Amino acid sequence: MFYYVLKYVLLGPLLRLMFRPRIEGLEHIPATGAAIVAGNHLSFSDHFLMPAIIKRRITFLAKAEYFTGPGIRGRLTAAFFRSAGQIPVDRSGKEAGQNAIREGLGVLRKGELLGIYPEGTRSHDGRLYKGKVGVAAMAIKAGVPVVPCAMIGTFEAQPPGQKIPNFRRVTIRFGEALDFSRYAGMDNEKAALRAVTDEIMYAILELSGQEYVDRYAAVVKAEEQEAKAAQAKKFPKLPLS
Repeated sequence: MFYYVLKYVLLGPLLRLMFRPRIEGLEHIPATGAAIVAGNHLSFSDHFLMPAIIKRRITFLAKAEYFTGPGIRGRLTAAFFRSAGQIPVDRSGKEAGQNAIREGLGVLRKGELLGIYPEGTRSHDGRLYKGKVGVAAMAIKAGVPVVPCAMIGTFEAQPPGQKIPNFRRVTIRFGEALDFSRYAGMDNEKAALRAVTDEIMYAILELSGQEYVDRYAAVVKAEEQEAKAAQAKKFPKLPLS
């Protein structure tokens, strides 16, 4: 119930006012039945902006850190994310990927929409990165279509680290649903998982027009942070006299 209050009364109207989203291809979202909506991830606002404009309820897999904050603020944040249709997923450890797949399949088995960001994390520089194969495993195992989605302009509206978004118009573009029924029974085959994932990422790329990087975003981000730390250690800032 609170999901729809949040969508139509509280958060939805505010997001529409701030971002004045152009919506393209909304007809590609199935009116009924299970499906995956796979999109690029440029901004914290993406979590709420896409659900605000899709008529059906959509559930996203979100990092567990959003649900485990300390104190009253942490509990309120967790309650907000759950009310907004987010499911916590622990991204640490060897079982992280399998946990996410199990949670996602649970949503799809109920005939609902599942939202997922195949890159696994927000893009830190606005580029589109290599997708992780969990989206392919769920699409093949559940036998559901995948609707590619491109968020355009949300990186500029709310860059990484910026808490309050800029008032800026954005575009949300959906592509035709992708059918992977030809891969039925191949959800454990690495080649099939990579082929499906790459097809999904290419569809997102065509919709978004981003620069593509054939590496995982988390790896690139970690390397850049290490390089900055090494540079700072090599050339420390001198105290002002």
